[in-house]
Order: sequence, then C-alpha cells, then structure tokens
Amino acid sequence: MNVYVCILLMSAVTYAIRIIPMVLLRKKITNTFIVSFLHYAPYVTLSVMIFPAILYCTSDIRTAAVGLAVSLVLSVCNAGLVGTAFVSCAAVYLAQLIF
Repeated sequence: MNVYVCILLMSAVTYAIRIIPMVLLRKKITNTFIVSFLHYAPYVTLSVMIFPAILYCTSDIRTAAVGLAVSLVLSVCNAGLVGTAFVSCAAVYLAQLIF
C-alpha cells in the first residue's frame, strides 16, 4: 500500500475520533455513571499500560516485585513522585545485588 494512503487513512481515523464526540455530544453529560467513568478512564488506562512494564522491566521478577512494593508503600505515604521513583529504582538495584 502506498505510504501516502496510509498516512491519509491514519489522519482521517484520528480526526474522526476527535471530532465525532464534539459533533454528537453538544450538551453537558449529566449521567453520574458516565461522568465517573470518563473521570477515571485515564488513570485506569495508564495503570494498565505501566503495571506489566513494572513487572517485566528486570530479568528477575522478584526484584521487580521489590520495586513495586516499595513504590506502593511510598505512594500510600504520600511521598513525591520523583522521590518514589528514585527510592524504587534504588530498591530494585539493591535487590539485584542480593538476588
């Protein structure tokens, strides 16, 4: 298939996905279920993309589990994002030295 046809098709699909909701949904959404769904959808999507990458980022799943556990504890304790990332990486590094 021609490269230009592929680019044109991809841009048409992307444009359609963005413009159809604006055309069809002119008034404010009042259904609480739909509003709640749309509120949490980005968080769920990000979690689904990141979680498998966390578990399989190292050669040993035990070290990845250590990093995941440390990051979960720090996030529950309201630690900052940068601090959580650094401490979790350090925990994975130390776990790789041990295992």
